[in-house]
Amino acid sequence: MIQGSIVAIVTPMLADGEIDYPAYDRLIEWHIESGTDAIVVAGTTGESPTLSHHEHCDLIKHSVKKIAGRVPVVAGTGSNSTREAIFLTKAAKEFGADACLIVVPYYNKPSQEGLYQHFKLISESVDIPQILYNVPSRTGCDMQAQTVSRLAQFDNIIGIKEASGDLDRCRELISLCGDRISIISGDDATARQLMLAGGKGNISVTANLVPAQMHEMCKRAIAGDAVGAEAIDMPLAGLHARLFVEGNPVPVKWAMAQMGLIQAGIRLPLVELNPAFRVTVADAMRAAGISIA
Repeated sequence: MIQGSIVAIVTPMLADGEIDYPAYDRLIEWHIESGTDAIVVAGTTGESPTLSHHEHCDLIKHSVKKIAGRVPVVAGTGSNSTREAIFLTKAAKEFGADACLIVVPYYNKPSQEGLYQHFKLISESVDIPQILYNVPSRTGCDMQAQTVSRLAQFDNIIGIKEASGDLDRCRELISLCGDRISIISGDDATARQLMLAGGKGNISVTANLVPAQMHEMCKRAIAGDAVGAEAIDMPLAGLHARLFVEGNPVPVKWAMAQMGLIQAGIRLPLVELNPAFRVTVADAMRAAGISIA
């Protein structure tokens, strides 16, 4: 089972926007040493919208080889084109990914029936564990709990990353289909509460900065240790909020560069964090106990 602290890992880049694989490999080793439970490759935080098909596939293939079975690799393979999503999901299976994270189609705003047919066809086309991903703030389309429950009938649909931040929606999902699929948070600010309510993990942006703390918090929350999970999570609350002062992954990549983990490279149309927000993010980092280089 894929659960616990699942980092949505950034894709380090050089100043010219090319992928910095040596830095990426160092991040992977740090996460494994820190207890990160699984790694999402080429997700939103990994700048998947700006990766070419070749880069996307190469990043998945490289990650599987580097991680070498030490933790599960979850490959981001979603698209607003069903055919493209199937292509990427087949590629992820070929390269040895343990599961795929498939986002609700963005921009073209399908109906609930369209969403059902989209995910149904991907499920039937590729025999690999699949995690649905609902993030209406980015996609402009909100997959309703009843649609998720319909999709939970497929054996290889094993979970959903619910990133609406709506705890009532999360509780509804747990009630409707939590016995059939894992309900996983995609919102760091509410992840602890979701796990205490029966969720199985958190696909996290914050874990890029504090992987050990996020692992321990998730472990305690899943075990029902509300007091212990809160004690770890509260100092991180500023990060959960301020890593979204601009579009993800702009703030988290800036923060990681301040820690000396990566260079400041990011791809257009994204640019480096606005100077007006840098003190705010730095303050949240210090409150979380992070030393800034």
